[in-house]
Amino acid sequence: MSDKQSLPLAGVRVIEFTHMVMGPAAGLMLADMGADVIKIEPVGGDSTRRLLGSGAGYFPMYNRNKRSLCVDLKSAAGKAAVLKLIEGADVLIENFRPGTMDRLGFGYEELSKLNPGLIYCSEKGFLAGPYEHRTALDEVAQMMGGLAYMTGPPGQPLRAGASVIDVTGGMFGAIGVLGALHQRHATGKGQKVIASLYESTVFLVGQHMAQKAVTGKAAAPMPARVSAWAIYQVFQTKDEPVFVGVVSDKQWGLLCESFGLDELAADESLQTNNDRVRAKDRLVPLIQDVFMQYTKAELMAKLEKTGLPFAPIARPEDLFADEHLNASKGLVPFTVTDGEFKGEQVELPALPLEMNGERFGLHQPVPHAGEHTRAVLQEAGYAEAEIAAMFDAGVVSEDS
Repeated sequence: MSDKQSLPLAGVRVIEFTHMVMGPAAGLMLADMGADVIKIEPVGGDSTRRLLGSGAGYFPMYNRNKRSLCVDLKSAAGKAAVLKLIEGADVLIENFRPGTMDRLGFGYEELSKLNPGLIYCSEKGFLAGPYEHRTALDEVAQMMGGLAYMTGPPGQPLRAGASVIDVTGGMFGAIGVLGALHQRHATGKGQKVIASLYESTVFLVGQHMAQKAVTGKAAAPMPARVSAWAIYQVFQTKDEPVFVGVVSDKQWGLLCESFGLDELAADESLQTNNDRVRAKDRLVPLIQDVFMQYTKAELMAKLEKTGLPFAPIARPEDLFADEHLNASKGLVPFTVTDGEFKGEQVELPALPLEMNGERFGLHQPVPHAGEHTRAVLQEAGYAEAEIAAMFDAGVVSEDS
C-alpha cells in the first residue's frame, strides 16, 4: 500500500514520546497503517539512535513511517509547541518511567482537559498493582513472567532470541488504541490505554498455566518438554539440519507413504498420535536414519511435495534473501542513516499483516533526528521568524 491516503489510519495523528523498543513498536504499527506519527525526540536526537551491539537495530527497525521533531520539553517554548500539537492530536504514546510524563507536564489528567478526545497510550512495565512502581525491561519481564524458564533447559533460564515482549507489549498497546478509536466514534471521548511488559509475558505463557490447571502437572521447559507429537523436532541430514513436524494421523500416513515406510505404516502400535508419542524413543531414531539419506535440499523438496510441515534452520541474516519475503512484499526498503554503512540500501520486515489483498509498505523513510522539526512547527501555525528564534535559542534542533 503505497498511497498513504488509502491506508486504514489515514488522517489519524499520533504524538509519540518513546524510546528503545516497546513504545516505538506501538507507534510503528500505527504508522505503517497510515497514521501521521510525530516522534518527539530531545534536542540532539533519541539516545536509542546511538546504541551499539544488539541495540544497533532498534531505531531503524521501529521508526520508519514517522516524522521527527527534536524539542526541549523542559523549556517553556518547547512545551508550548508540543501542547499545541497535542491539542489537535488523536493519540499520544509514551513509554517512560511512571511519573516522568506528569513531571514534564504531559500527564494524562492534564492533557485530557486540553484534548478530551485524546487517546493516551502508556507502555509500562506493569499494570496497576504492587509492582507498578518497578522499572521493567524485556528481560526482566521474561524472567519473572515464566518465559525465560520455559525457553531454557532445566535450571538454565534463557531469554528468547528477540525482544518478543517489547514488541508484543507494543502490539497490545496498538490494539488498545484501535479499540479506543472505535469507541470514540460512539462516545466522542478519549481514554487512557495501558499496556505492559509483565502482563504481556504472562499472557504468552498462559497455555502452560492452563496445562497445569488441566493436567495437574507443571509444564516442563521447552527443551525438556514431553511433546504432544512424536515427530516434532530438528533432524540431521547429510549436510544441514531440518525441522520436521508430523501432527496428525493423516500426516503420519503421508510421511510413511512418501518415504516408503510400509512396515511403520502397518505397525498397529503406531496407528494413533498418542501411540506414536508413547513409542517416541523407538520411532525417532528410525526416522532420523531415513532423513540421513538425503541432503537438506533434497529432504525439503520431498517434504514440500508431500505437504508436511518442515523448516530450514535460518539465521536472521538469511532472511534478506528469502524468496517468499521478497516475492510477497514482506520486506520494505531501508537506507542506513548512520555509521560505517551509512547510505547502504537494504530491506527490513514489513508489518506481518495483509489487508484488502495488500501488504503495508514504506511511505516515510526512517527520519534523521529533527528532520521534520521545521515542517511540523509550520503546520502548527508558527511563523518563520518564530521558528528561527526557537532554533537560535536551542529549543528545537534538526540533523545537519
